[in-house]
Amino acid sequence: EAADAGALVAEAGLAFDVAYTSTLKRAIRTLDHALEQSDHMWIPVTKAWQLNERHYGALQGLDKQQTVDKHGLDQVTIWRRSYDIPPPDLDTTSPMYPANDPKYAALDANCMPTTESLATTAARVIPYWQQVIVPELKAGKSVIIAAHGNSLRALVQYLDGISNDDITELNIPTATPLLYTLDADMRPIPDADAIAPLQGKYLGDLDAIRARIEGVKNQTK
Repeated sequence: EAADAGALVAEAGLAFDVAYTSTLKRAIRTLDHALEQSDHMWIPVTKAWQLNERHYGALQGLDKQQTVDKHGLDQVTIWRRSYDIPPPDLDTTSPMYPANDPKYAALDANCMPTTESLATTAARVIPYWQQVIVPELKAGKSVIIAAHGNSLRALVQYLDGISNDDITELNIPTATPLLYTLDADMRPIPDADAIAPLQGKYLGDLDAIRARIEGVKNQTK
């Protein structure tokens, strides 16, 4: 999927100056494939924990069925699909607590989450966008970001002005390039091929992309 995404980027003739991704392997690998396929391996890459996937607290490491068996489908649905209700906190002695991971050794443990909702995910994603990525864009650079379903949902909610209720129903297909053109105020210029409520457009066959969106939706039922 990631290689195909890179091929779509190349086919669209897009050129990037800098890249951003999370500190999690799947996003890093996705970016690597995309950069290789689009001949951008040479551009600088920044890995930022602020772009990490939402932390699911005590649910970390459990698959969907295990989570449902332990907590019940109704409660799991509330945690997964609400905007501001997080799962139970992860015990800070757990190896899955980020502060116990060597990759975050240089960071203040107080900034590492024990659980997150989409709202608290946005509370770290959006400041990073505003303080780090927007200055690059204002300097005239083109940026590619490889992140995760929830960190990207937080970002497009901010860019597209999507309500808290509507963003919980938005599903973003994996490894599918989403192109935004921004005006001087860093607001999206609506694309004629955008799939509402987004104003940026997915690259590729739109019917196939809609099917992928439905596939993501069904995974969360």
